[in-house]
Amino acid sequence: MDKNKFSLLNSIKYPEDLRRLSIDQLPQVCKELREDIIDEVAVNPGHFASSLGVVEITVALHYIYNTPYDRIVWDVGHQAYGHKILTGRRDNFCTNRKLHGIRPFPTPLESEYDTFACGHASNSISAALGMAVAARENGDTDRHVVAVIGDGAMSGGLAFEGLNNVSSTPNDMLIILNDNDMSIDRAVGGMEKYLLNLDTNETYNRLRFKASQWLHSKGYLNDDRKKGILRLNNALKSALSHQQNIFEGMNIRYFGPFDGHDVKEVARVLKQLKNMKGPKLLHLHTTKGKGYEPAEKSATIWHAPGKFDPETGERIIADTSNQPPKYQDVFGETLLELAQKNTKIVGVTPAMPTGCSMNIMMKAMPNRTFDVGIAEGHAVTFSGGMAKDGLIPFCNIYSSFAQRAYDNIIHDMALLNLPVIMCLDRAGLVGEDGPTHHGAFDMAALRPIPHLTIASPMNEHELRNLMYSAQLSGHGSYVIRYPRGKGVLVDWRNPMEEIKTGTGRKLKDGTDVAVLTIGPIGNDAAQAITEVEAETGMSIAHYDMRFLKPLDEDILKEVGEKFSRIITIEDGVRMGGMGSAVLEWMNDHDYQPKMTRMGLPDEFVEHGTVAQLREIVHLDKESIKEAIKK
Repeated sequence: MDKNKFSLLNSIKYPEDLRRLSIDQLPQVCKELREDIIDEVAVNPGHFASSLGVVEITVALHYIYNTPYDRIVWDVGHQAYGHKILTGRRDNFCTNRKLHGIRPFPTPLESEYDTFACGHASNSISAALGMAVAARENGDTDRHVVAVIGDGAMSGGLAFEGLNNVSSTPNDMLIILNDNDMSIDRAVGGMEKYLLNLDTNETYNRLRFKASQWLHSKGYLNDDRKKGILRLNNALKSALSHQQNIFEGMNIRYFGPFDGHDVKEVARVLKQLKNMKGPKLLHLHTTKGKGYEPAEKSATIWHAPGKFDPETGERIIADTSNQPPKYQDVFGETLLELAQKNTKIVGVTPAMPTGCSMNIMMKAMPNRTFDVGIAEGHAVTFSGGMAKDGLIPFCNIYSSFAQRAYDNIIHDMALLNLPVIMCLDRAGLVGEDGPTHHGAFDMAALRPIPHLTIASPMNEHELRNLMYSAQLSGHGSYVIRYPRGKGVLVDWRNPMEEIKTGTGRKLKDGTDVAVLTIGPIGNDAAQAITEVEAETGMSIAHYDMRFLKPLDEDILKEVGEKFSRIITIEDGVRMGGMGSAVLEWMNDHDYQPKMTRMGLPDEFVEHGTVAQLREIVHLDKESIKEAIKK
């Protein structure tokens, strides 16, 4: 990379260096920062289009505010590559998302400029409000707090809970709405349409701001009078414009919309708003992928495009013609196949139709698929409502995102045993996205919930068979978890057949030790077993449990009676998972084998490739072999 082309960026190590520049130099800083992100992500893949879209906002924020003393809370964190580069991490940005390198999302564990964890959407307003209240309580009266919420995160319920509290809690925080009409796929819902159409007069806002300052200086405007004037003003404004502003309806001052790519104008507005009292919202229109034409045209594809040629925009895609498909694609193709035969089937996803491949059914059956935006809890309850009145929803949510829908799963799905089929994509270790995205907790979290059937397929045929089985009548609430990435079968399109609930399968008989696995990690275990038997002459039995709940008690009875040594292997947390379930069953039925439980440790696993992480947590093939030999 030719760093000579970055004449201004080379002089910026931290935001204090940026603040030494004149405001007229900021457009050039933005140009160089955007080029730097393009050059870096082209060779070291990561999130791309979102960070390009927020470059001017990033530069303006660090120019106007005294970071890190002033707090900037990003939401969601895949917007923050420019922020990382400007806050002391440019030289190490080449390690972004790599093992032991820069973390995939901002976190205070890495930098004092990163004020909060932000791997999931919609938490910025609540967290920033907490910081604003803390600043007031701690006497930090000159500390400013800014929440930057964008990429569809405003559709999440937590954002509205935060807004409601912002309107009633004394604070001076600023909310910046980065409105790019996108989440990851195109943003959906009434809120998104409202934001696109919202129009507030800039001159009016400027005059009101100056009038408010003058009245304050003369002592004519205390807090009680201000609230009353705000309510009257908002009512008059709504009547005159024939439009109700939802934010001002909550007594949050609204400014905008402005062009989020005019860095000088954004900086000017931020300077005006910086010391204004009371909660404020600045609405900025941006373009996801701004400054890189291919990303502007296809923001969904360029959300995380992998490696690409920065000059031509050609993505470097490996030839997978003779490779097994991704599990998500098997899900997508199978869902359409099932929906074509069963008219009751509908599809639901929270903002990830492309990521989970529900876009396959969405294209063929747009009236039977629903992208509900970044709203996992709603996705589950919405599915429950459809299931209550006769439909069969396949609700696909990434495993780590489904954590936000835990109460909905219990109260709005399992309680009535409604026939919702939850497909948890990205279960287990996901790799470079790190601890906020690892699907580590689903089995342990869901196992105690009554009525749930919980299954994990060992390969693509098993996934198809489980999906087919789940949509047959009488099964109630059903959860199928599967990992990110490729499967193991090139010839994956099998004739589907029913798998009886709670039945596993014995893949191999043996006499010395029993290995019980659940999910695709069983393929690694099968290879380990073959190698250990060849190296030692041991006789090892292998059971694919298939179901975490209900467990196959016939298999457990056979294993309990026949083996004194049992090894359980799962790609979820060891505490409370499948191994714990087997141990509980053995204890309850008076079997006392020596058990080794292999799974994820009681800690948050860092980022890196899946292979690297499995070696670190001792779930790779060599670790399985060692466990068997012991």
